[in-house]
Amino acid sequence: MTDLGRYRNIGIFAHVDAGKTTTTERILKLTGKIHKMGEVHDGAATTDFMEQEQERGITIQSAATTTYWKDHRLNIIDTPGHVDFTIEVYRSLKVLDGGVGVFCGSGGVEPQSETNWRYANDSKVARIIFVNKLDRVGADFYNVVGQIKEVLGAKPLIMVIPIGEQENFKGIVDLLTRKSYIWDDSGDPTKFVEGDVPDDLKDKVEQLREEMIETAVEQDEDVMAKYLEGEQPDEATIKRCIRKGTISLAFFPTFCGSAFKNKGVQAVLDGVVDYLPSPTEVPPQPEVDLQGNETGELAHVDASKPLRALAFKIMDDRYGALTFTRIYSGTLNKGMNLLNTFSGKEERVGRIIEMHADSREEIESAQAGDIVALLGMKTVQTGHTLCDPNSPATLEPMVFPDPVISVAIEPKDKATVDKLGVALGKMVKEDPSFHVETDQESGETILKGMGELHLDIKCDILKRTHGVEVVVGKPQVAYRETVTQTISDVYTHKKQSGGSGQFAKIEYTIEPLEAGSGFEFESKVTGGNVPREFWSAVEKGFKVSTEKGVLAEYPCLDFKVTLIDGASHSVDSSAVAFEIASRAAYRQSIPKAGPQLLEPVMHIDTFCPNDNVGDVIGDLSRRRGMIKSQDSTHSGVRIKAEAPLGEMFGYIGDLRSMTSGRGQFSMEFSHYAACPSNISEQIISEFQKRKK
Repeated sequence: MTDLGRYRNIGIFAHVDAGKTTTTERILKLTGKIHKMGEVHDGAATTDFMEQEQERGITIQSAATTTYWKDHRLNIIDTPGHVDFTIEVYRSLKVLDGGVGVFCGSGGVEPQSETNWRYANDSKVARIIFVNKLDRVGADFYNVVGQIKEVLGAKPLIMVIPIGEQENFKGIVDLLTRKSYIWDDSGDPTKFVEGDVPDDLKDKVEQLREEMIETAVEQDEDVMAKYLEGEQPDEATIKRCIRKGTISLAFFPTFCGSAFKNKGVQAVLDGVVDYLPSPTEVPPQPEVDLQGNETGELAHVDASKPLRALAFKIMDDRYGALTFTRIYSGTLNKGMNLLNTFSGKEERVGRIIEMHADSREEIESAQAGDIVALLGMKTVQTGHTLCDPNSPATLEPMVFPDPVISVAIEPKDKATVDKLGVALGKMVKEDPSFHVETDQESGETILKGMGELHLDIKCDILKRTHGVEVVVGKPQVAYRETVTQTISDVYTHKKQSGGSGQFAKIEYTIEPLEAGSGFEFESKVTGGNVPREFWSAVEKGFKVSTEKGVLAEYPCLDFKVTLIDGASHSVDSSAVAFEIASRAAYRQSIPKAGPQLLEPVMHIDTFCPNDNVGDVIGDLSRRRGMIKSQDSTHSGVRIKAEAPLGEMFGYIGDLRSMTSGRGQFSMEFSHYAACPSNISEQIISEFQKRKK
């Protein structure tokens, strides 16, 4: 049986271009997993194996790999930094026990690293910090540490400090051991000289070391009492205290270096092993019933317990659909039958594969704590639980955001229509934030996603991976509708046609709710005028109708229907009659309740040089943006704003033009807000033209 205390399931996450993938490459080289390192900018990184990743130099889908360091097994997931793919970060964090947050030495805490940090906080994932790219112009380790405190509200615990910065960066000093490590310029990570602390850093090292020890000993009252009496704790005790504080999220051990120049990566690996939790040291996953309510049972990380595993990613490749799975308890064997609690169907495990980016190694079994890929799963989708059929249980599922942008596509060649359907089916399985619908009237295929880049990449994958070229329409915004007034109304449904007829009468009120409430239904009927068995039919009729609003057929939300009274017939009334009545009542009453169009408002986080602040703010204002804050950093200004998605198309091109290519931004959904009347009228008239 494998010692789970020597497992580390970790993710590497950060803002675009902070050096996550390069850091992963260096880790793989140092641990002997690869012999030749690939560079992201050459399109040759091991974990960036998609053509689209190699061309753009960004990570699109999280890649999993397994390697070893100092007798510890590391399951590493390299995640994307671009905001359109944060779904990958979210679902990776869900199955990880620890993480490495990578920050750029000159860029500091950038927009997307803030989002990822928030996701990690929500998932309660212990982290260490790696301040990368200290060889770059403008790099400043202490400035980045200050930003982590101010912007993220986190407590970095400095473990190493740099020797030199920018072009003079040559090594690090380990505060714990008071040893310096200086690398030569060969680029070989193993070619370094261990020595004493340079004279000019001695005072700084002693001061920061004392701060580190004071913070660490707070985790253990006995150690702290001895420390206050003047007894210095030994290295093992300090490490134990730091480990305890890291796992409880009290602070985050902070390292520095240059992954590209191969300096300082060993210290990060040591930090992963020394301070990040093993699978047995994180709280066990709560089990839920099929309605999503917690049962009080927990999936303890124990190979002898019944099997509990979560499918967190589906990836289609030349061997078939790979289901990336985190095993929480029990043991998984090849050929075993598993129950998918979502579909209620049993699945047979064809093959179990240990992944190394896009190459793989087949294994006979895996156990609690492992992250493996399974072949042969037919009905499993992201977030489904796989378990022992004799001991069924469901793990807490993943929640994914709704898409905010859509485009219509059609194949260039009519002969590839069937091929397109198959390809889209596979892509939807892989990415839960990507939806595909068919417009019933126009017959168009509609793709829905999280942003322009997200859908652009999907169309590219259709072309390259699946060989289907498509014509792409203009991006469309996912508007919503709601009501603004409370009204009371009545509707009677009567139909007589030989034999038993249909009869249902309902009296009801419709009232607006707070934004984000969705649809609510309540019955206040007394006296049995509408028998209780028909209440659910009334609710269903209204609920199904909300899929199409009355203004432009966008989903209608944030309102409540209260059934007050009605009438029924002993022979002619049925659930179907009451459902038909409530559907017709919806069409009759919503137009009277002050229907209003809502537009998605995005949270915009823009970074630009000082010289361009006026232009950028002016441009955001023209896009109906509301500026929320402006913060100066040593390298530019961060502007936080909210703006309607409909005004943000093409923003990245305009921002780059205004800032000579130096500006960057991230955008994520914030909330729905009322559409101005001029925009609303334009959208409704366009919809009516399409209907004709």
